Amino acid sequence: MTRIALCQIPVSTDPSANLDQVRRSIERAAADGAELAILPEASLTRYGRRITELAEPLDGPFVTGLAESARAHGLAVIAGVFESGADPGADSGTEPGTEPGAGPIAGDGRAPRVRNTAVAIGPDGELKAAYRKIHLFDSFGARESELVEPGDEPVVVELAGLRVGLVTCYDLRFPELTRALADLGADLFAVIAAWGSGPMKEEHWTTLVRARAIENTTWTAAVGQAPNPEAADGFGIGRSLLVDPMGVVRADLGPTPAVQTCVLDPQVTIVTRNALPCLEHRRLSPKRS
Repeated sequence: MTRIALCQIPVSTDPSANLDQVRRSIERAAADGAELAILPEASLTRYGRRITELAEPLDGPFVTGLAESARAHGLAVIAGVFESGADPGADSGTEPGTEPGAGPIAGDGRAPRVRNTAVAIGPDGELKAAYRKIHLFDSFGARESELVEPGDEPVVVELAGLRVGLVTCYDLRFPELTRALADLGADLFAVIAAWGSGPMKEEHWTTLVRARAIENTTWTAAVGQAPNPEAADGFGIGRSLLVDPMGVVRADLGPTPAVQTCVLDPQVTIVTRNALPCLEHRRLSPKRS
């Protein structure tokens, strides 16, 4: 059994205020006996053109603060940050777009791009892994790729006695990523998000989280930003979920800020895969050059 805290927090544009809130969430998770606390994508700061200025290296103050809290409370932490990079932004030749109901997130194509990074920190405060988001949100009028440099490697990391596959927001729409993580031995998918609001978007979120769990018979913890009433960009719908390998929703945090500790039972995975060995029944494999 592993106790996992879903830390559904609103995120502001102020990294120091966000770090204070993250610290309080980790403290609450630890007080409830959690061994792993999962926080949303972009916990450092909200999306916007400012991310190129506010991004930090992985030894910067935000990740250092996460590590200090993890070590002080003796639990593992997963959270999303913007990591400073060196790749110049791509100029698409089009006007920056916005998601319906959201603020602009595209840049001018000239500033260095950053990385949308999920950091995994152990209970000793050591950085265990960093996953750079592979699939960038160039959809619904948005152009994340103008500000963010994509990653290219799936990441599985050992935390709290589990092999955890890291997934960030728009990645959820690409089943080949979670299948690759399952092939790498993931016991749990940790999905972090700042999911955008809009017609059918919440339905897509809940459906896709359950689908990734069901098709891989793998526990899935999906943690999103809670709505921030002071922001008008539309990012953050809440609805953080823990879904078991059979697709049963074990926790749904709704739309308001919350920290909820849930229990992951590995025996459920064994029972499900004995009854439904679909991973063993695959007939198609990726073509190799």
